[in-house]
Amino acid sequence: MAKVLGVGGIFFKSQNPKLLGQWYRDHLGMEVGEYGADFSPGAMPENGLTVWCPFAEESEYFQPSARSYMFNLVVDDLAGALCQVEAGGGELVGEIVKESYGQFGWFIDPEGNKVELWQPA
Repeated sequence: MAKVLGVGGIFFKSQNPKLLGQWYRDHLGMEVGEYGADFSPGAMPENGLTVWCPFAEESEYFQPSARSYMFNLVVDDLAGALCQVEAGGGELVGEIVKESYGQFGWFIDPEGNKVELWQPA
């Protein structure tokens, strides 16, 4: 049987793709080109991984965003990344949560998408 080997991309609609890409470049250091940002598996931290997880329809985890999705980005410095996002006009959501497998923080980007940042342990 053929099987899935990993996540090949995150694709979503944007009111202004170029402007939103520039915002992520300026405030999270993403190298955004004509076709988005490429992430090499070798750039992932030792304890990093990609998760695919459907949530229950009634889940409130993506709030305060009205979107039916949320994406997670792996970062090397969670506190620093959240400061950069806030300085760039992003809205921080909640407090940093520390788990055995890393730390998490959240923000709403300029187009209303909730984004989870994860710094692996």
